[in-house]
Amino acid sequence: MLKTKDILDEKNKLLRTISEEVTFPLSDKDKKTIDLMVEYLTNSQIDELAGKYNLRPGMGMAAIQLGIKKRYITIVHEVEEGVFDTYIVINPKIVSSSEEKIYVEDGEGCLSVNREVIGIVPRSARVTVEGFDIDGKKIRIRAREELAIVFQHEIDHLNGILFTDHIDSKNPFKYQNIYRSI
Repeated sequence: MLKTKDILDEKNKLLRTISEEVTFPLSDKDKKTIDLMVEYLTNSQIDELAGKYNLRPGMGMAAIQLGIKKRYITIVHEVEEGVFDTYIVINPKIVSSSEEKIYVEDGEGCLSVNREVIGIVPRSARVTVEGFDIDGKKIRIRAREELAIVFQHEIDHLNGILFTDHIDSKNPFKYQNIYRSI
């Protein structure tokens, strides 16, 4: 079982590297890592388990956050109480995005950023992501709102970008009156 301490902190320079494309078939080690990522994200969103195992809540995780320089992400999205949609995307790419921009009203968070960060992170309200499933089959996902934000956040990780990079340091709330909050 993954623990919160297994996730790299923002001070780790590895988080600033660009992850490498994955080749198929996936190794057993990568498949096991993906299972652990999904387990962590699911358990972290169930209050009882998050408390029991001392897990910081999260919806998404990129392999690089575990020190693995490979282009894969996992997202566990709670669609209703206790019901989750799980996305595993290998070599994900955003192939289209809306012009409409949104931001998380309470601020974005990250399992690798262990501090309070204020400011607006502009994101596309809708994205289409292409990549591959764990068997190497091509997949295409259309995501809106919260899910779109998570896809953008996790794909940023694969490119060495943290959400804090998107916040205007001189004016953290610069886009508050321009973009829609969710």
